[in-house]
This record gives sequence, C-alpha cells and structure tokens, in this order.
Amino acid sequence: MDRRAFTAGILAMATLVAAPASAQQLSLGAISQYLNTIKSAEGSFTQINGDGTISTGTIAIKRPGKVRFDYNPPERALVLASAGSVYILDRKLNAQPETYPLNQTPLSIILDRNVDLTKAGMVTGHTFDGTATTVTAQDPKRPEYGTIQLKFTGNPVQLRQWIITDGDGNQTTVVLGDLQTKTLSNQMFYIDPELKKLR
Repeated sequence: MDRRAFTAGILAMATLVAAPASAQQLSLGAISQYLNTIKSAEGSFTQINGDGTISTGTIAIKRPGKVRFDYNPPERALVLASAGSVYILDRKLNAQPETYPLNQTPLSIILDRNVDLTKAGMVTGHTFDGTATTVTAQDPKRPEYGTIQLKFTGNPVQLRQWIITDGDGNQTTVVLGDLQTKTLSNQMFYIDPELKKLR
C-alpha cells in the first residue's frame, strides 16, 4: 500500500445513520458546530487509495485528537492518532510504527478541540450541488501540508465522506458508513499495547 496515501487517509470523522439531504447549502458556522458535537463514536469506513485500490475497516473516534483505523485483511494495518502523533503500524511486518506529527496532516483541522471553519484562510472552497455541501479546508498556518475536502448532507447535518490531498498532490477518499455514538476508552488509542501484541 502506498505509504503516502496511507498517511493521507488517516483521519477521519464521524457520521450517524443516513438521513434526507438538506435543500440548502450549510453555513460554515453550522458545519463547525456539528463537528464540535462529535465526541465519541465507532463505525465502518471504505477507503479509496490514490492507486485506485480499496481498503475497508472500522473507525473509532474520540475528540479531541484521537482516532483509530483498524484495516481489514489483507492489510491488517492499524492507524492511530493520539497525543499529537499519528502512528501507522503494519501488523504483518511486526515492525516499529511510522510516526508523524498530527499537525502535519489536514486531519488535525477536524480533530481540533474547537473546530472553527470561519477562521481566515482556513476554507478555500465552499460549494453546494443541490444535495450536499462540500467544504475544502487547510491549516492556514501550514498550507503546505495539504487540504481536506469534506462532504456534508443536512437535516440533520452529517459528514458523509472526505478527500485528503497531501502536500505532494496524492489523494485518498474515505467514505463513512454507519457511525454510532459510543463510550470509548482512552486505552483504545494507545500505541504501546498494540506493540506488545507483536512480541
């Protein structure tokens, strides 16, 4: 699997059960408010990688700053974001994980403690196609790390998918399945217990 695409694909957000689409464009304020209500949830995802391959798995998210992607076979990979870092672990290799600062991925935008898409320079695109609102955002302090394009439906507001474009132009699409609100332990997002399982 392309490591850049893998890195770009991390970070994710949540969605609830499908609902009718809104008939009007969602404001940046309404979207920010919705993202800030996502605290702890679990569900499934489908990832379309930059090379056209497809990966599936389960996602657990606990805001602020924590997300876990467990990839189904044949990948058997694990991606964790916690304590300001992102860990990419290939369980098949039994090797030490690759590690990146969370703030060097566009994912940090939606995992922030207080999401505010109205900040100057954060949103570079805000469109509506009649059924869904699409917002393209970047970290205004670190635009070189890429963008995240978020697609929302309304009534109620829900995140359906995102496309992350990294600093080199590689794209990864993540489509969210049924995400359910659920109480999650912080231990789910610790890398050390996962490393011990490999010994």
